[in-house]
Formats: sequence, C-alpha cells, structure tokens
Amino acid sequence: MQEKQMVKINSCNVTQCAYNKHNSCHTLAITVGGPGDLCPECDTFMQGSQRGGIIDVQGGIGACKVENCSYNQSLECTAPAVDVGMHESHPDCFTYKPK
Repeated sequence: MQEKQMVKINSCNVTQCAYNKHNSCHTLAITVGGPGDLCPECDTFMQGSQRGGIIDVQGGIGACKVENCSYNQSLECTAPAVDVGMHESHPDCFTYKPK
C-alpha cells in the first residue's frame, strides 16, 4: 500500500493568522470548509496576538470537507498544492475547483 502524502499549502496571504509567517502557513495541517459552507474556508484560521505554528513546517491540508470540490476524494485533498487567501472577511482555499 502506498502512503499518501499530505497536500502542501503553497502560499497563504492571510497575514493576520497566528500560523502565518512570511506568507507561509506553519501549522502541521489545516481543515478546509464544511458541507454547508458557501466558500471553501480555512477552518484553522486563528487571529490574535499569540503566534503559533512551527517555523520549520510547511502547512498541509489535513482534511477537506468541501463536498463539491473536484479535488476532494473521501475528505482528502488531491490538488498538487493549494493557495490560501482572504475572500471578503474570511480565509478561503483559492485552489478550490467546483465539480
């Protein structure tokens, strides 16, 4: 059985997120959206004065709950990499592609 590699977050321009440093996500993994969400939101987004994450880690997609994304297979992301950015007042997966 081949081990699945976690899809990496190529870039994140949500600089106010506690896990963001130099436009990169530094948490182990994020969760994207939910079945009823209108947008593919980054559910791991945290805003505040406390900074988090691990500087040597490039974040990845731990789970994707966006049912109508063509990259979602069994709640796993299959995109080559993803970009996260602000959409209106919340962070979204910009790699989202509807089925």
